[in-house]
Amino acid sequence: MITVNIAFCVKNLAKGSEKVRKKLITDPDFNVAEYGCTSFCGLCRNYYVAIVNGKPVKADSPDELLDNIYNYVDEELFDGI
Repeated sequence: MITVNIAFCVKNLAKGSEKVRKKLITDPDFNVAEYGCTSFCGLCRNYYVAIVNGKPVKADSPDELLDNIYNYVDEELFDGI
């Protein structure tokens, strides 16, 4: 089983991705964390962003971010299993 680690920048959480984090922490398949900075400041400033197993996943809205995270996990992480 692949461990899915999802990280959020606290500034991006304050911007609106907190809604996404709250949904994801209820899913036992995800390890969700928040950091002061995820080192993706350019993306984080302009988009809603989560770092999924080290890769930034971005979106224009929190709802789109949640969809993009699930799509990334399904297509990129679990496709090869």
